[in-house]
Amino acid sequence: MSQVSEAGEGARQARTHRFEPVTLGEIKELAGVGRPTVSNWRRRHVSFPAAMGGTESKPLFDAEEVAEWLDARPVPEAEREDDGRTPTYGDRFRAALRLRRLVALKHDGVPAETLIRSALAVIADSAAGDRPDPTAGREPGGREQAGQLEQAVAELLAGTPTPGAAADAVLGLAGRLESDLAMDATPAVVADLVAALVRRTAAGSSVISLDAGTGDLLFALDHARHGRITAVEPDGLRRELLGHRLRAHGVRSIGLHTDVPTLRAEGCAAADVVVADPPYAAAERETADDGPLNRAVEAVRLLAPGGTAYVVVPSWTLVRRRTGVRSPNVHLREYLLLEDAVAGIVQLPRRIHPFRTGAELALLVLRRDAEPGRRGRVRLVDGDRIALRTGLGERWTQGVAEALGAADAPASEEARDLPVAAAGPRDEHLLDGGSLLPAHRLASPERGLDHFGASLDARREAAAALPDLREWIGGLGIAKREGPVLHRRLDEHVRAGQLKLLPGHRIRAEDVTDTGLVVIGREEMLGTLPIGRRRIALETLGGYPQAAVTERGDVLLLTEHGVRTHVDDAGGCVLLAPVQGLRITAYAQHQEQRAAGGPVRPGSLWIGPHPLARLLAAPRNQQRGSGSLVRRVSVRDMDLPQLPPEEITELEAVLVETDRHRAEVRRQLDALDALAERLAAGVADGALALRRRPSR
Repeated sequence: MSQVSEAGEGARQARTHRFEPVTLGEIKELAGVGRPTVSNWRRRHVSFPAAMGGTESKPLFDAEEVAEWLDARPVPEAEREDDGRTPTYGDRFRAALRLRRLVALKHDGVPAETLIRSALAVIADSAAGDRPDPTAGREPGGREQAGQLEQAVAELLAGTPTPGAAADAVLGLAGRLESDLAMDATPAVVADLVAALVRRTAAGSSVISLDAGTGDLLFALDHARHGRITAVEPDGLRRELLGHRLRAHGVRSIGLHTDVPTLRAEGCAAADVVVADPPYAAAERETADDGPLNRAVEAVRLLAPGGTAYVVVPSWTLVRRRTGVRSPNVHLREYLLLEDAVAGIVQLPRRIHPFRTGAELALLVLRRDAEPGRRGRVRLVDGDRIALRTGLGERWTQGVAEALGAADAPASEEARDLPVAAAGPRDEHLLDGGSLLPAHRLASPERGLDHFGASLDARREAAAALPDLREWIGGLGIAKREGPVLHRRLDEHVRAGQLKLLPGHRIRAEDVTDTGLVVIGREEMLGTLPIGRRRIALETLGGYPQAAVTERGDVLLLTEHGVRTHVDDAGGCVLLAPVQGLRITAYAQHQEQRAAGGPVRPGSLWIGPHPLARLLAAPRNQQRGSGSLVRRVSVRDMDLPQLPPEEITELEAVLVETDRHRAEVRRQLDALDALAERLAAGVADGALALRRRPSR
């Protein structure tokens, strides 16, 4: 027994010597969980390792014992590894533990980029069999820190299967080291998607990676199935890091170049596949000639006949509209469309970037030569909806690849083909100066729903539940429509002067009181506050000269996470952002004619407030949301069916009557609720005794 104890104590000392003890806070950081989780582990599980030292307020724990205990705790919702094994918190803890000494050097004052560069140089030298030089790229006088770096890298190499894996781990440390390298890294799921799409190309194809960075897209590709692979990276630091990473992986067949002219000078002017992820943030270099879409144009010019390019761009490059002054971004976008170089546009899932959480990205699939059946058409794919349906795993990339390849599939809210130019009047096309983002363009009827049958069912149910309305509902005629209906985007109505867009305004909270004009904001539209509770005094409103006051018949909209509408039947309200309004410009004159009692010309009002509100909130417009943190629907990208005046008039009458009946039913329900409340209170207090009268 003593020999076993001595052996266990010896193993414990060996483990402790290899890794220094860890505190509860370090366990939290290394395992990637919250402090309450670690406290719960320690409090609720008697098997949690006992403290080996420290103080009562700051105990120290054996790092290897903690790792072994965490091996039994799988990471929730983690994707399985290639061998089918589910990752555990122990795996995560050990990986972070190996990098602990490098993080400590950052805290000692070594710049993050210098630390990453030096560590990668040592790993690359070790992989090549050269004598590591930990002082490479460092200022003189850092011998002690260089020794610590060499020891940290040695521990990392000992705990990872290959030098390439160690190099990847160091680059993955950029976020913890607060390095800007993490901001420009291609998200792993995006790299996996591009790799899945590239795998559809023929084996032996040549590849060029523009803006290669530290090689996130390059290393996602299957190098063995490609021929010549070339990388272009203009930034010196990233080019050096990529060179070290290639050496660490033992890859010597990839050419590394500074810029495209150098690439052309060496005879590498064309490739079968071009991939690029330009390092641009939201709205960065929007008015510059070398913006993100310039890389897309460059990628097309580098394609060999029949080649395909995959370029990641910020979504704002697709959303900006054509105005009187054409920006370089819009010019390049229309140039790509006119050259028939765009094969597909994939809207990537929101919050896909781990560090730029507010950035929204898209993937352009570009071509050198379009197939005969695909000329003049672009495949739009909403990868965000596919990811919501399938999850951000292998099924997501497969779903996007299938949607891109299914050219003959029927249109849906996830994928659809659209022509570049209009084939006839009023046809939807991509050169109309509007947004190209799939969420703004894709709309389709609700799948699996028979509107005619559903409407008849709703009528029968309403008649059964509300017998007093049986006669009115019975007279509501519903028929199937023969022939298609054309749709027109709201942006066209606004530009034509038929609608006026009323923006919401930002008003300080202290200026909102309970007297004056009614204020309508997000809370009122969501129903969490009754309309009329919040107000603003007229003299206070004078301090906001840009704030407009609504008129009778204005339609109010909240377009966050769907579309909510409200018809202002009284007017005189002030809108708080993000609430917006739409004013039917002909409505005021129409009301004046009706009030005067004179004849009202049929068709003088092209649409009424209630039909406008209901049609805007229809499911086809609810689906158009985009944005990373908050899903918003672009008002200008909504559309309306083009109906004859008599149908609009009939729809207005039906909806107004429906609202009147709904208000009456709500009053009845409120009265029943009040009755039930009073009866229950009387019985609870012993004041009432209830009995039902016998039926006659």
